[in-house]
Amino acid sequence: MNFSFGAHQDSALICGFVLAPGQAARPLSLAEALAWLADAPARASSLEFIWLHFNLTDASAQAWMQSHLSLPPEFFETLRQGSRSTRIEDADDHLIAVVNDVAYEFAFDPSEIATLWVNVSPQVAVSARSHPLRSIDRLREAVKMGAHFDSTVSLLNHLFRDQGDVLVRIVRDATVQVDRIEDSLLAGRLQAKRSELGQLRRVLVRLQRLLAPEPGALFRLLRLPPPWVVPQDLDELRQATEEFSLVIRDMAALQERIKLLQEEMAAQVGEQTNRSVFTLTVVTVLALPINIMAGMFGMNVGGVPLSDDPHGFAILAVLVLLFTAVAGWWAFRKRD
Repeated sequence: MNFSFGAHQDSALICGFVLAPGQAARPLSLAEALAWLADAPARASSLEFIWLHFNLTDASAQAWMQSHLSLPPEFFETLRQGSRSTRIEDADDHLIAVVNDVAYEFAFDPSEIATLWVNVSPQVAVSARSHPLRSIDRLREAVKMGAHFDSTVSLLNHLFRDQGDVLVRIVRDATVQVDRIEDSLLAGRLQAKRSELGQLRRVLVRLQRLLAPEPGALFRLLRLPPPWVVPQDLDELRQATEEFSLVIRDMAALQERIKLLQEEMAAQVGEQTNRSVFTLTVVTVLALPINIMAGMFGMNVGGVPLSDDPHGFAILAVLVLLFTAVAGWWAFRKRD
């Protein structure tokens, strides 16, 4: 089914849909959403619900939500708080989800992580973001392609699964980069890979900190869910969060692998530095005898030994070689 969003005259609304169990979604404008909300009590028996996705960069988005939607104050409080760790909690029988996600074109830059806010009630699902995000765009594409959703919570579960898929892809791409750097390390080609590893590790740490769901809020929700959430949706939510936690653990393991590679690189750099310092020390020690001899016999004073001996140069050369050999033996002995 091909949807056209040209009818949306208000730029605050990115997309809107009417969904029902076993039915394909229908596009929805703001004016149509107001009419649907006015008739919502009569639609309760049909299990029909709407999804409205807003663009917070438009100043009218939050004002429209406050004026026309029955959203709890906690939702607008989370909007003011900005980016925080991913969590889902119950507020006055509304599910409020703060989902940190990556930008649509993610290039392992910490600045490309932004927040999506979601409020779910029995008949209305509301999402809002300030930057284009990959997971919510995947969900929108799924709705446009005709995916069926039985409830607002199933829509939220699909979003969490999409976010998990995006995170899996990020971990795979990061693993490929780490494998390439590790192969270069084993081949003895360090080049500028240390800074690349450091940036990659910083991004993964930030992703893990922001994307990992808060266990406390999740456990409270699973133990005492809103009465309108059916057990099947609750089980799917639990499964989605468990799968997401597995990906977070894989990310933590990848961070540990990067840390070990950084330590190995630091050890190799330290070893190279030690070899350079040792070579400089050996050269200095080996040059010491000849420098001392040259300084002593180059003084323009009387009584210079062997000055009248026809074999004086040979004798001095032997002495210099002897002292150099002794100094070299001493230097290499210290190295061993």
